[in-house]
Amino acid sequence: MTSQKDRHPFSRRTHHGRTTFPLQTSGRYAPFIVGPVVSLTVLCAHAQTTPPGTDQAATPAQVNAASAPKSVTAPSSRSAKTTNSATTLNTFEVTANRRREPAREVPMQLNVLSSQELQRKGATSMQDYLSKEPGVSLVSSGPVNQISMRGITTGSDISPTVGVYVDDIPFGGSTIWSRGAQLALDMGLLDLNHIEILRGPQGTLYGAGAMGGLLKYVTNEPDSDGGLYGHIGGSISGTDHGGLNHTENAVINVPIKDDVAALRISAFDQHDAGFVNRIGSDPESGVNEGTTIGGRASLTVTPTKDLTVRLTATTQQTKRDGTGAVDYNFTTREPLYGDLTQSRQVNEPYNQLIGLYSADIEYDFGWARLNAISAFQTIRTSSTADYSSVYVPLLNAGFASPIYNAAAAETDLYTKKFTQEFRLTSPANRSLEWVAGLFYTHETSTNDQSLIASGSSLTSNLLEAELPSTYKEYAAYGDLTYHFTTRLSATAGLRVAHNDQTFDSFTSGPLAGGTSNQPGVSADTSKTYLFTLGYQLTQNSNAYGRIASGYRPGGPQPSLLDLATGTKTPGTFSPDTLTSYELGYKADFLDKRASLSLSAYDIEWRSIQLSSYVNGLSLITNGGRARSQGLEFFGNLNPSPQWRLSGSLTYTDARLTQDVPGIQAVSGDRMPNTPTFSATLNADYLFTVDTYRAYVGATESYIGPRNSGFNNSSVDPNFQLPGYFTTDLRAGIDLRKANVAVFVHNLFNRRAMSSANNALVPAGGPAWVTFIQPFTVGMQVDVPF
Repeated sequence: MTSQKDRHPFSRRTHHGRTTFPLQTSGRYAPFIVGPVVSLTVLCAHAQTTPPGTDQAATPAQVNAASAPKSVTAPSSRSAKTTNSATTLNTFEVTANRRREPAREVPMQLNVLSSQELQRKGATSMQDYLSKEPGVSLVSSGPVNQISMRGITTGSDISPTVGVYVDDIPFGGSTIWSRGAQLALDMGLLDLNHIEILRGPQGTLYGAGAMGGLLKYVTNEPDSDGGLYGHIGGSISGTDHGGLNHTENAVINVPIKDDVAALRISAFDQHDAGFVNRIGSDPESGVNEGTTIGGRASLTVTPTKDLTVRLTATTQQTKRDGTGAVDYNFTTREPLYGDLTQSRQVNEPYNQLIGLYSADIEYDFGWARLNAISAFQTIRTSSTADYSSVYVPLLNAGFASPIYNAAAAETDLYTKKFTQEFRLTSPANRSLEWVAGLFYTHETSTNDQSLIASGSSLTSNLLEAELPSTYKEYAAYGDLTYHFTTRLSATAGLRVAHNDQTFDSFTSGPLAGGTSNQPGVSADTSKTYLFTLGYQLTQNSNAYGRIASGYRPGGPQPSLLDLATGTKTPGTFSPDTLTSYELGYKADFLDKRASLSLSAYDIEWRSIQLSSYVNGLSLITNGGRARSQGLEFFGNLNPSPQWRLSGSLTYTDARLTQDVPGIQAVSGDRMPNTPTFSATLNADYLFTVDTYRAYVGATESYIGPRNSGFNNSSVDPNFQLPGYFTTDLRAGIDLRKANVAVFVHNLFNRRAMSSANNALVPAGGPAWVTFIQPFTVGMQVDVPF
């Protein structure tokens, strides 16, 4: 078959004269494609029978705002000198509660990752930083990025359980039909101020889809009074079993009028050399290589002391030649084709183009600050998945002849999303503080899928599906905080939201049972709440209790006649909800040279949304309960001016507490992709070379064993992923006119499995296993001006 690399990323594709659509699927993440595998199997069987702002040397190994460690200060609405902020314990301010406040005083477990620090470590993608963040799980095979926190995941989530925000803008689709759960934004790290990781449900302020937590990208703002400045930089690295990676980037800040207006522009080009080899019809080394280009332009205007307007446009495009999945025998747990090798009869290109445009108008009335935030975003994703290993033998067996030699699933996803938020925030440091807002979103998505089998003289369209959908939501929310004394405070929050959804299913082909059209509608109203109690034990320590609820919307789906019962399946699935109980303690010690944060939580998850199967087709059902209990520790220690130490440890016990017959899972089964233990330890040593400041550092990470499915399940089988350690090194020097850093990832070149996709296993196909990046060494140079 011909290579598809050079085709336009979003063009229609032609198979022997027949037009189909590029489509994003990744194994079990395609409900209309994967389900028919089971049906086809039956038919065939029957037929046969801290960065340190200006101090480049003072680089902490990791930034954990929950324990108030070193990092940059969150940008204020009036000033954007974010790249030059000083770094000291307990000065970090975050926007987690929609107001800027010291991190230690926020009554929740909150961590912050500085983008500058991550870049010094050579981190360029979500896989680099989230895979080392204890208590956060990432399923990633290149195209697919699914995030979960605190064990709130079913392995293949129906819709997001972790919200993703860019500043105050919710990003991504909200439903299964837009694939929001599997397309979490992997934003380029250029010109980001920091990344906030909020653990536990954030439903009152951030809405549906944040039931497990929130990932928030905070960007740098234009600076109107700091003069013309910027930087250019680049990095180059080499990966074992792969090739050369490189990144080029530039940022410029242009003041238009002092204290009134400024423009900030950034751009980057990132190339990741693949390390997985492909055999088959079109052999290729490093098939999982990819290129990401992006840019951001932001204009801030402050015409009066009370009014600020910020306009921002962000674009990012990612292209990949193929996935990073390696074919494994599910039973023997051995690679089928050798180390880091896959077999494909069809190329698997992936393309994603993102556009995000926003306007934030802020006015200070004195008694409250008003933010009117409008945003429009587009997400276009296309990809191909090779299912030849399953469909070719099944089809050829059904026809008793080797007619076909390849089968591919293709998808084209396109989501347009408009959001509008009005938020009032009271002044801080008052006995009574409050936040109140209104929120509206309107999403339209198209999801075009096709499954095509081809041979030397025959092409068969097994399935075509067009799945357009809409999602509208209206919400009102508010948080009220009362300070009873200078030490004791309480917060109560409530969000009431209503959503309306529409859906159409236009299907044709043998696996669809002919041509059909099934429209559907759904609507539901949700209420999420929050109660916290905070107490300042001493001037440098706080304790808190937190009760919060989370919610994920239901939705419409096709209704099928169940041949086993003779009844029709529901045309909708219901929301699922959870309640989280959390206790925490945060403190600084030794004149703020040491800090720690401890938390314990208990989460009860009800009416879990799951994929089930009827007549071999994948549908969504509600069933079962789960409970996640855990402990989290984050700490920092600066024993001397030269040493920076930090560490984190999480324990998570997430299990079903009720049988789920639809997927043959039973009470007591562990939730997928969730290690019991995970930990990270960082150490940095600061010194001088002549008069130049320098540092060396190391990070040791541990991820415990995980399940990729459920034990004893034949529809969602479990390929157990062993635990692993990784060691990273780094060093850098500030030459004043340039900053130079070197880094080493995976020093001992461990073959560590990060995730597994078992969608094809029930039909006799391989497990698709994804590995962490092999040994990588590189250098980065940044030149300010």
